[in-house]
Parts: sequence; C-alpha cells; structure tokens
Amino acid sequence: MKKIFLLIMVLTAVMAVDAQKPVQELKENASLSASNFTAYPGPTQWKLTPPPAGMKPFYLSHYGRHGSRYMSKMQEYDKLLDVLQQGERLHVLTPLGEDVLQRVTAVCKEAEGRLGELTPLGREQMQMIAKRMVERFPEVFEGTVTVDARSTLYSRCILSMEFSLLQMVKMNPRLNIVSDASASDQSVLSFNDKELMQNILADDARKAFDAYCRSKACWERVIGQLFTDTAFVNSQIDGERLNYYLFRMASTIQNMEVRKQLTFYDLFTDEEIYMNWQATNAYWFMGYGYTQLNGNKQPFMQRRLLRRIISDADSCLKLKHPGATLRFGHDTVLLPLVCLMGLNGYDKSIRDLNYLEKRGWVDYRVFPMAANMQIVFYRKSPGDSDVLLKVLLNENEATLPLPADQAPYYRWSDFKEYYMKLLDSYEENNQ
Repeated sequence: MKKIFLLIMVLTAVMAVDAQKPVQELKENASLSASNFTAYPGPTQWKLTPPPAGMKPFYLSHYGRHGSRYMSKMQEYDKLLDVLQQGERLHVLTPLGEDVLQRVTAVCKEAEGRLGELTPLGREQMQMIAKRMVERFPEVFEGTVTVDARSTLYSRCILSMEFSLLQMVKMNPRLNIVSDASASDQSVLSFNDKELMQNILADDARKAFDAYCRSKACWERVIGQLFTDTAFVNSQIDGERLNYYLFRMASTIQNMEVRKQLTFYDLFTDEEIYMNWQATNAYWFMGYGYTQLNGNKQPFMQRRLLRRIISDADSCLKLKHPGATLRFGHDTVLLPLVCLMGLNGYDKSIRDLNYLEKRGWVDYRVFPMAANMQIVFYRKSPGDSDVLLKVLLNENEATLPLPADQAPYYRWSDFKEYYMKLLDSYEENNQ
C-alpha cells in the first residue's frame, strides 16, 4: 500500500511540474507565447540516436512549413496603428502610448508591401534546415540522386522551397532537382476540408471555447496604460480586440529585422503573456487537435497528405537510391498532420480546455515558423525488406503510437499498417 501511495505521489508531482512547464518557459522566453509566430528555435537534440547495426539512411520524406513571414492581413497592422494615431490626434496618449505609436510605425514601415511574404530570417531558417538535413543524412543526398520538391502556391512557400534546394545544390552540385508549385498538388499539400472546418466551433465547442477565453481576458491594464482618457477607451475602443492586435504585433516582430531594435513584450506582465498565449493555444487545439467537443475528427483533414506520404514512400522504397521527397506548405497542415500521426502524444483527446497543458498540448513546440517533419528510412541494402524509419519533428526525434523494440526506430510495415487502418476506418465511417 505504501508503494502504491508513493507512486501516486510521484505521478502527481510529475504532472504538477509538467503543468508548470509552459509557465516557466514563457517567463524565461516570452517569444514562445507567439504560438505559430514563434521564430524557429532550431533543434534541441544535436546528437541523434544511432541506427541499429548495419542500417543506413536511404530515403527522406518531408513536410515543412515556410520560414518566418510577415503578417498576412493589412488589418493586423492598420487596426492598431489607426487607434494610436486617433489617440495622438485627440491628445489622449500617455508618454508610453506615444512611444508605442513610434514602435508600431516602425513595424508597419518594414512590413509595407510585404503582406504574408518570407522575411530575411525565414530565408536563413530554410537554408540552415536544409544544410543540417544533408549533413545528418549524407547517404540520402549523395551522388546524382533525385530530390523531388513540391510547394503550395504562396510565394513564401515557393521561396522556402527554392532556398532549401539552393542550399542542397551548394552542398552537392550533382543533385537532380525536380521542383514544382502547381494547383494540381493543392488538394494534397494544403487540403481544406470544408466540413471539418465548419465543425471547429459548433454548439458545445463554441460554448467551451468562449468560456475559456473569457477566463483568460486580461486587456484592461495593458490598453489602459496607453491612454490618458478612460472615457475614450470605454467609448471608442474595443479593448479586447486592440489587445489582440497588440499581442499579435508583439509576437510577429521576432521574425522581422526590426526585432533587433524593439520589443512589445515589455508592455505585458508575465501573467498577461501567459494568459494571452493560453487563449491562442486553445484556439489551435480546437481547430486541429482531438477533442470530444467537436467530434474527435479535426486531424483527419490531413488524411490525403498522410496517404500521399505513404504511397510516395511505397514507390521510393523500391528504388536503389530514391533520394528525398520534400513538401512545403503551412502550419494549418503540419499541426493536424502531427496530431493525426500521434507524434509525441499529440493524438490525445482532451475535453476540458483547462487540462491542455497538463496533457501536453503546447502549440509552440509543434509549429513555429519553418516547422518541419522528416521521416528518415533505413535499410541494410537495396534488397532489404526489413525497412526501419524514424521521425523528426523540428529536427528532434519523435515518438509514434507504434510498437518499437528499437525506439526511436520503427518498422515501416508497422507504420504502414497502423496508419492505413486509421485512414480507412475514418473514411468508412464518414461516407
């Protein structure tokens, strides 16, 4: 009995520490609160687990988000700028408000004419990820091997693809590069399942999400410090919405050149940064994670992509030297794909939004700018049918919901069987 009690106490302590981890991480590094605007941190695992004896990498399958970008909607810049300029005209800005107006003006100046485009930092991210990919798995990229790369139609994705390929060719000029950005690939690389998208915040899901966000509202102090006239704030400003735009700008500048001169995080307390992030974290979970609130289906919006990854691998594994298949797209694809595959336990179904962090749902660990998933295949020789694979999420070894006696290495046969059954089951039940 004492042993059971001790085990319970240990597990409770572990859960408590894990629950506090985002709080501490955000306190130490506020930029993580940017969620999908977090600049790519690079791998934390520099030494990868060696493969079993005699096994060598021979094929790599990839899906990657574009590198750092500017915000994609003009209102994300203009709404904040317009209110502050109105406050200046009416002489109701505090000295801090005047200072924030100058900061916002500088951000808008850099972003002018570049909505949604790749930033210089984004280019560097793609080059470094490609460089590490070739350095870590040289056998995959040696000789005249083919690298087949596809992108969605957005310029930031196309440029991310091209900067990656240029880096690879720089390292091996003999590579046979095949690249394309065609509408014919969009239904796979960026599938928009309208039915599932409409299902995100229906009925109980909307009520739960709204209640959770209300509990995280913390705009009064932040917005109040910018204006001298409370009547102006109460009658002319949607404070909650303005806080949203201010926090978005605080989040996005880490991807821009202006990050070297200014910040907005000084306007928020640690608690306010944390609460703003919690609301955003819940938003991404509701849209792309597994929850009973909206039917436990959202990750299946990327079922076509997972099928393509499997079918492409099936074809490539028959080749003596298949090379690599690279795909470039978006956070709204990579996040549900990670959940669908259950990488690092992101296939957990969570009903109560207050338990997201305790259950390990932390968005910035999955899809920062330039986020990527790499599936690396291993075998002893071209005729070897016992193929192994491992998955890297953001260049760190990830776990799969599969049996593995040599983790983080898994059998391709187990991988294919598990996910094909999962996909077939969903489609049979939703015809």
